[in-house]
Amino acid sequence: MAKVVIEALVARFPGDVYDPYEGAGGDDCAFVQKSKIVEVCRFLKTDPAMAFNMAPYITAVDYLGAEPRFEVVYNLLSTAHNHRIRLRVKVPEADLELESVTTVWRGANWFERYCLDMYGISFRNHPDPRRLFMYDEFVGHPLRKDYPLRGRQPLVPEREVKDIFRGPGPVGRD
Repeated sequence: MAKVVIEALVARFPGDVYDPYEGAGGDDCAFVQKSKIVEVCRFLKTDPAMAFNMAPYITAVDYLGAEPRFEVVYNLLSTAHNHRIRLRVKVPEADLELESVTTVWRGANWFERYCLDMYGISFRNHPDPRRLFMYDEFVGHPLRKDYPLRGRQPLVPEREVKDIFRGPGPVGRD
C-alpha cells in the first residue's frame, strides 16, 4: 500500500516530510519542505523499494487569503509496485520559487512550465523556463484567484510564423 511509502518517507526524512494523511481520492499524501523536494523525489525514483518512475501530473493551487498562499502538488506513480502518492509543497507568495524536478523526471518539464505560466511559480535550474500557453507579452497569471475576470491584455502585432504543418516534402503538396 502507498501508506507504507509515506511512512517510509516520514521515517527517512524526519521533519522534511510531515503531516501525512489519506486524501479524499484514496491517494496517500504528505507535505514536503520546499528545500527538500528534489532530494525526496530522487529517493522515491531511485530506491528499488519505492520505484516511482512517473510523475504523471504536477500542478499548483492558489489559496488566496491563506499563508502560505500557494502549493505545488506532485502526483507520483510507481508502475512496478502500483502505488500512487501525492506530495504537497507550500510556497509562500514572497518566495515563488522551487527547485526543478526535471533532473529526476524529464516529463516534469511541461508541468513546471504550466505552473510558471498559470500561477507565476518559477523553478530553479529548469531547462526551458518559457511561458507555455500565454504569449510573452501577456500580463499576469490567469489561474491566480486574484486575476481579474474581465482583465484586458495588450494587443500585440501578429507574428510571422513559419508553416509548421508542412514538412520537408514537396512544396505543392497539401
